This record gives sequence, C-alpha cells and structure tokens, in this order.
Amino acid sequence: QVQLVESGGGLVQPGGSLRLSCVASRSIVNINAMGWYRQAPGKERELVARLTNGGSTNYADSVKGRFTISRDNAKNTVLLQMNSLRPEDTAVYYCNAEARNEVFRPVYYWGQGTQVTVSS
Repeated sequence: QVQLVESGGGLVQPGGSLRLSCVASRSIVNINAMGWYRQAPGKERELVARLTNGGSTNYADSVKGRFTISRDNAKNTVLLQMNSLRPEDTAVYYCNAEARNEVFRPVYYWGQGTQVTVSS
C-alpha cells in the first residue's frame, strides 16, 4: 500500500515554476518531519528541502532562494514550490516522511517519485 503520494511533476521551461504536493496516509503516525529528495540519472539521491514539525527548514544550497517547502500538518501534506527552475533541477523527486515507531525508533517513508524535467 502506497503511503506517500506525490503529484505535480512535469515538463517546464527554464525559469518556470512547478508545485509538488505529497499527501501522507493517516496510517503514518508520529511524523516529525517531511521533505523532498531528488535523484538525477547517474547521481545519488540528495536532499532538496526538509521541514520539521517545529518549523525548522533545510535546503540544498542549489535551491536556496528558489524553492520553498511548506506543510499542512492537519492534512499530512507537504508542498514544494519550485521557482526559477533550471535544467539541473531535472530529476525524480521523492517525498519523504520521518516518523517514530512505538519504541521511538526512526522510521522513514518514501513516495514513488514524480518526474520533473526542466528543458527548453
């Protein structure tokens, strides 16, 4: 059963914008943070943006000032607004949720990914 579902990817020209959405199943409890990672062909998966329940954010240096992560905790949803997109942003973007299990060990959930292609 898919517990994180991403949407919003697509093809966009350089300088354009996309908004990615991720909805977490209510079966995921005790979420501490949600974020977005991406993986380009031939490269390792990397952090794009992360947002904790306390409001702390982390962004990759390459996206600072261009991407904004936000959450709707009541709806278990995380958004990634991507502006001023560049060809190097092309990748599969994965939603991530960090939670704690019944013995307070970290548990990580991943979506199936959504393709973002930035090309002229």
